[in-house]
Amino acid sequence: MKLRNDLLAPDGAQGLEVVQLTTGPLPSSHLYMEAQVFTPDSKRFVLHESATAHGSSKDDPRHRYLVCDLDDNCALRPITDETGVTAPSISPDGRHLYYFVDQTEVNGGKLTLKRVGLDGTDRRTLLVVDSVLPGTAYRPSCIYPLSTIRSDGKRLALSCFLGDGRREEQPWGLMVFDLVRLSVELILEGPSWCNVHPQYSRSTDEAKRRDILVQENHGNSCDAAGEIRRLVGGNGADIHVIKDDGTDFGTMPWGRDGNEQCQGHQCWRGKTDWAITSTMTKEPAECQLIESKAVTEAGHLGAASPGGIRNDLSRKVDAPCFYHFATDAAGHWLVTDTGKTDHGGRLYIARFHRAGRDALSSWTCVAHPRSSWGPDVHIHPCLSPDGTKAFFNSDESGHLQAYMVRGLEALQGQP
Repeated sequence: MKLRNDLLAPDGAQGLEVVQLTTGPLPSSHLYMEAQVFTPDSKRFVLHESATAHGSSKDDPRHRYLVCDLDDNCALRPITDETGVTAPSISPDGRHLYYFVDQTEVNGGKLTLKRVGLDGTDRRTLLVVDSVLPGTAYRPSCIYPLSTIRSDGKRLALSCFLGDGRREEQPWGLMVFDLVRLSVELILEGPSWCNVHPQYSRSTDEAKRRDILVQENHGNSCDAAGEIRRLVGGNGADIHVIKDDGTDFGTMPWGRDGNEQCQGHQCWRGKTDWAITSTMTKEPAECQLIESKAVTEAGHLGAASPGGIRNDLSRKVDAPCFYHFATDAAGHWLVTDTGKTDHGGRLYIARFHRAGRDALSSWTCVAHPRSSWGPDVHIHPCLSPDGTKAFFNSDESGHLQAYMVRGLEALQGQP
């Protein structure tokens, strides 16, 4: 690690520090904002090297996951060494890392689910998928780089391509792995599920924890090998919620109204059943943060869905231009980057108040990441579960590295 207070915002709060966590020759990155890669005590988390901000190549032998121990001077220790590792999730109790080894090919190969203690011991192979998924004619391939684990640690979801390699515009799907029975079920399939971003609710409520936030891309196009030729067409993406058995399909009242489009970044507000998305609007020309709850699906109407509650969290900011964001576990604080490219983007912290009613407040710029904003070097900020540390990516050193802002306790006394 290296102290990098030159990246602090000059007018930010006192007591903050920026630390460059990775300094090696390989490009290194935090996982995507919604990835469940922290222990619940906020003392350890997983990041990776030989990777971009959007993932890695399954054929890269240098790609591996590292455990960062914040209590041990941010020491980095490898926890995987297999080629093809992808889609990690830390168990809710912080004891284990679940991950996959992707050796799939379109309509062939195999996908292996593994588990290892966070100290690197007791590595086990739990399940191998090397034939069609139960009850289907599909074999998974083009494995999505993000998995998501249920708050009781009993289910894990992962998306994939389901094509046969011969025909174009074949389906994509969402698999749910039963971590107790060691089985897998396909709960969602179709040509519009190419970029699902699955996110289990963080709630511990018996019913709510079964909810998975999913992204649908209407009008996307792919070839027979699962290569995406067009990610979003027409009015763009819409966001849904589905139970992990494939029932109770609902919708978030965002986008698809001719003026507002979802950017494709969304997350739960902590452990609540409220969720947040970033938008792009034509009038006014802004990128807003909108908070809502799921409503009954009524025909992919997006923002016009009956009964939808929409709370513009960014309405007290002049000309908001927010892209990527995340919250702490309690849903009290948000971190976000801004699309304004001065200083290579900026990193802001803001405070939540009443869900569904109040705007974010206490906006504080804490860092100037100096990112080039190249296609694979997005800032992608996130927060530790306790909200005291923020994390971001930047290539300001010449290639992609992972950074941390610590000392956010200094902001928690603000009104």
